[in-house]
Amino acid sequence: MDVNCPVCNQPLEQTETGARCVSCDKDFLLEARCPDCHQPLEVMKACGAVDYFCRNGHGLISKKRVDWQPVAR
Repeated sequence: MDVNCPVCNQPLEQTETGARCVSCDKDFLLEARCPDCHQPLEVMKACGAVDYFCRNGHGLISKKRVDWQPVAR
């Protein structure tokens, strides 16, 4: 996962609850977004699996295609 800080554009470090920017000393939540329409995805969990669904007509989205966007806490 290569996600950059929206403030200083430095790479974020993944944490247990999201991501952290060492440069800015800020914490972020990571939001799953559709790679096609860039809208938030619905997270579906069942039987230990996690899937992502776009309600805007793009259907199931592979976790490899999810666009992770940092959101300030």
